[in-house]
Amino acid sequence: MENKTVNFMRLLSEDSTHSTVSSDSCEYYQTEIFDLLPSIQASRPEQSRKPSEAYQDGPVPGEESIHGHLSSGPRDKAPTQPLRNMVICIQGKRSVRDRRKMQISDIGFWVSWRRSQSITMKRVWEQMGGALSGLLPWQHTLHAIEGRYGFGVKAYFVLLRYLVNLNLLHCALIFGFIVGPTIFYGRSKSSEPLKFGGNDSVLDFFLGSGYLDRSPVFYCFYTPGSLNMQCLNTPLLYLAGILTILFLTLILVVRRTTVGYKHTWMLGKQYSMNVSYKIFCGWDFTIQDPAAATLKHSFIRNDLKLFLEEQSFSLREAQRTLGQRVRLYLLRFFLNLLVLSLLGGAFYLIYFATNKSQDQGIPGERQWLVILVLQYLPPITISFVNLLLPHIFRKISSFEDYSFTMQVNATLVRSIFLKLASLGIYLFFIFKHLKDQSQCLENLFGREMYKLCIFNFLTAFCNAFFLNYPRKLLQEKYPSSLLAQLWGKQCFLVPFNVLDLVYIQTVSWVGVFYCPLLPLIGVVTLTATFYIQKFSVLRCCVAEQRMFRGSSSSVLFHFMLLLGLLMAVATLGFNLYQPREPACNHRFSCGPFGNGQNVFNVTGVCVDSLPSPAQSTLSYLNSSAFALPLILAEIIILTSYVSRGRANQKAIERLKDMLVMSSSDKRFLVKQHTTLLRRQRNPCRVRPAAIEENQRLPPES
Repeated sequence: MENKTVNFMRLLSEDSTHSTVSSDSCEYYQTEIFDLLPSIQASRPEQSRKPSEAYQDGPVPGEESIHGHLSSGPRDKAPTQPLRNMVICIQGKRSVRDRRKMQISDIGFWVSWRRSQSITMKRVWEQMGGALSGLLPWQHTLHAIEGRYGFGVKAYFVLLRYLVNLNLLHCALIFGFIVGPTIFYGRSKSSEPLKFGGNDSVLDFFLGSGYLDRSPVFYCFYTPGSLNMQCLNTPLLYLAGILTILFLTLILVVRRTTVGYKHTWMLGKQYSMNVSYKIFCGWDFTIQDPAAATLKHSFIRNDLKLFLEEQSFSLREAQRTLGQRVRLYLLRFFLNLLVLSLLGGAFYLIYFATNKSQDQGIPGERQWLVILVLQYLPPITISFVNLLLPHIFRKISSFEDYSFTMQVNATLVRSIFLKLASLGIYLFFIFKHLKDQSQCLENLFGREMYKLCIFNFLTAFCNAFFLNYPRKLLQEKYPSSLLAQLWGKQCFLVPFNVLDLVYIQTVSWVGVFYCPLLPLIGVVTLTATFYIQKFSVLRCCVAEQRMFRGSSSSVLFHFMLLLGLLMAVATLGFNLYQPREPACNHRFSCGPFGNGQNVFNVTGVCVDSLPSPAQSTLSYLNSSAFALPLILAEIIILTSYVSRGRANQKAIERLKDMLVMSSSDKRFLVKQHTTLLRRQRNPCRVRPAAIEENQRLPPES
């Protein structure tokens, strides 16, 4: 990067350029004026000593002011606080350094050594954190995307990277619990050997049948082998691996959701209501491109326009008459009926595609291409519905006379319901059709999830290289053509792309029990999706002119992931708890839970083999007598968190008051500076106006 000289100019007045005040008098006046600051006078009743005693040694503002305002906490951290983190001038930092050196002889060798070690450890941890953050994949790419398109588009790629890392963790757990023990201890003697037979073809890798059906990708490969102890066997390890994945994922997703919600709750009101915050704190300092800087200007301008539109909408909404309200509610009622009709039609299409896919007829009567299309007919239908209906929902919400924020939220809620409900309807029909099959039920269900993952990746690939890229070339080569004007420029719609990621990850969580290597397939497809979307954003898309507020925070994204995870847990629980008929021998002859075993039989045998104290403990934990202390413990924990939240709220209010007082100090100092300059010109006629005003103010209690 070339070094460019930046000229910083400040506004100069005639008084400021012709000041005759010497440096000695300014230093003496600043010492005298410190006790006259509004913040010092407001906090004087709370101080335990006089100002002359508190500041006789010439303390540096930034250390002692912290002690005066926050009496607990920062007093102990100030001596070990690095100088570069202090918001004071260079001369003040030098004074602090000299004072710390003088204090070493007073505090003793042991305390001085502990303080120096604490500072050294903080520096080491900061350097290690910076080095580890530099090792994160695609860091430079994310920085470039943020510089050109802002934080909203970057949030999508950050979520995509998070899902890749999450699936890598899933792969490690699956290898440790499922794949590793099966490879080390072997499978049952009745298992078929894994080799490419004469009836296998390349088409099996797209359909999940044949050779791939017998491979470690699917459920039936993991049959019990030589590891056959009562509490350490293949079925228990398989179940423990899946439950560990779901439980650990729940903890990680809930943690990221709550942390993001905490920051959004603290800053949400400021962002949505305070216009001064948008003007003075809305700039993105990571922008490097001049075009991106111009675009950021338009973002801020459009955000202010959006704020004014919402205010005018609120005023217009308050002025509606009774007849207008009735007509509007009737219009919204019919539009919601239209939305429900579209959802019903989408669900019927999924049902029709599932029936056609399962009705294969006699094998060998159809060509391989027809078989491939019929097998992928449900994924094609689901992708078509999920691609078309969200845009229709966005058009419908524009006719409902909502504010822009409410239109976006209504579209997102309908789109989330569409994607998760379409997947749920498909799973319901699949469970219904697979009951009459003579093959392994879990393998057939895992095959459907495998096809959904493969087709989602193919859809992303074709959308980028066969739709977006030709559209961009048409805009570049023939910008004045009718097709280019009708098609318009391609924008990266963050909400809809995030919904696609949530859908893909939900499919992976639903199918991990039936297809254990699905997270590994997810790592490969998500990594390829990252580079595909990177090409689509940087080469084919332009930044959206109207900012989506929900994209500035990842809370909504992780909440969608949480809904998908809950749906996966519900699907797994429904499949495990559903009654199984002993007559259907095909459902008991495959996978780790074969030969009449199920989850409850295996765990029951393990519990019965434990010693009596362990059995009594587990029986007590499973009884209703344990519910009362558990509820009491939850009440205590929730009470402590509520108390901490209230204390933090009080601290936030105090910090807000400190900000107000600091602005009062600035106004007071500006008035004093102006009065001082005028007094130097006219020493007999001008009295310090700020001091006079301060004397007229009544004392604060």
